[in-house]
Order: sequence, then C-alpha cells, then structure tokens
Amino acid sequence: MDRLAKYAEMLDSAQREATATPQITPVDTAFTVEEAYQVQKLSVDRRLSRGERRIGVKMGLTSRAKMLQVGVDEVAWGRLTDAMLVEEGSALSRARYVHPRVEPEVAFLMKSPLVGKVTAAAALAAVEAIAPAMEIIDSRYENFKFALEDVIADNTSSSGLVIGSWHDPRIDFSNLGVILEIDGEVVQVGSTAAILGHPIRSLVAAARLVAEAGEQINAGDIVMAGGITAAPNLAPGQTVRTTVQNLGAVMFQVEA
Repeated sequence: MDRLAKYAEMLDSAQREATATPQITPVDTAFTVEEAYQVQKLSVDRRLSRGERRIGVKMGLTSRAKMLQVGVDEVAWGRLTDAMLVEEGSALSRARYVHPRVEPEVAFLMKSPLVGKVTAAAALAAVEAIAPAMEIIDSRYENFKFALEDVIADNTSSSGLVIGSWHDPRIDFSNLGVILEIDGEVVQVGSTAAILGHPIRSLVAAARLVAEAGEQINAGDIVMAGGITAAPNLAPGQTVRTTVQNLGAVMFQVEA
C-alpha cells in the first residue's frame, strides 16, 4: 500500500470509529495539497464502496472567521454523501464524532450541471433553490489541529449537514443576517456576505475546483457554500438553531 492509500485508510478508520488520529504534515513534510486531494478522494471512495452515495460538495474556509479560526487563507472543497445527512429537527448522536463543531451556512440545490470556469450569472442560473443550513464539522485529527494539507485530506472536516426549507434563488441572498443559537442563547451573529463577499462566488469557485479534479457539479447536487461564522463545539443535550434572514430557520438537537 502506498503512502497516500495508507493515509486514506487511516482517515477513513478515524471517521468510522470516531477516534482521533495524528496529523500527516508534521511527519510527511513533503505532503502537498495535490496529494491531499488524492487522499480525500481515496478516503471517500472507500465510503462509496460500502454503499454511501455522493450527493454534492462542500466549500470550506470561505469566510474570514473560518480562516482565522484554523489559521489558513485558502478556499478548499470536500465531498458530501447521503450518510452525512442529518434530518432537520432531529437529534444526532455526539458519540458518532470525535470533537464536532457546528457552523451556519446556506446550501444550493442544483437544477443543471455546472463545470469549470463559469460566471456568477451562469452559476445562479444553474441553481434550483437555496436554503438555510448547518454543517457539522469534525476534524479527525488530534486536538482539532491541522495544516491546510491535513484538512483537505480529511474531506475538509466535513461530517454532517442539516438543510432547512428550500427557497427561490432569485431573492437577494448577498447580505442576509444570520443568527446561530444554542439552547436559545445567541452564540454567533453574521451575514451571508461573509462567504467570499457573496455566496454565489463560492459556487463559482466550487465549479472550478471540482473540474480541476476531473469531476463536475451535477443536477440534483447539494452545494454547501461555506461557514459564515466561527464554529462552536457541540455537546450532548444542546438544541442548535440557525436563522437566516428571509430564508427561515434550521435546527437539530444533540444527544449522547
């Protein structure tokens, strides 16, 4: 087994067993971003071989808050599968994760394929609907510590997604107020403008980056636009709710 396949197996096992694993980069100083995306694909392919189904992509590190939180300055992307879906209003098990956090987002539902370098207008024309959403992020690395290459290999920390009601994408979603509450207390406040200045830019970037990997965004795919605020930790017993101006709310609970 070559070293990239070994890393993919390590991260896949960490995800399945909800057990932290050491970083790659401190040991393998030659590990590159390109190799990290190869590891991500190999790791997710292991999940697909077990019966999971690809449902879209997620964008990461798209807000200044997230870049500051993890100490990087580059946009990244990861893959979504049906096993990552958390039903809106339901409870998720904290035991399924290593050290989960939550971030408010918006999600796009695609009505037509999107591939390569596209304009914002072309990207918007390919969108069926937009919804308030939350992503469960859970780095599989010890102490939630990683370099850019590590996080990309780890599917950009993506572990779950919760989607609210879908809305007409023709509304202006460039600068909508966003509130994240835990147990009724406001813990984060932001704006959709935190996503690269406008969430549609995240979709444009997604089309380009996915194409660089030889893939495309398909009709029916979900695209998570990226975190809007810093991501607080999740603990059993919490009720978590995100409200996005003009798009409504999305919520879930955390059980042990």
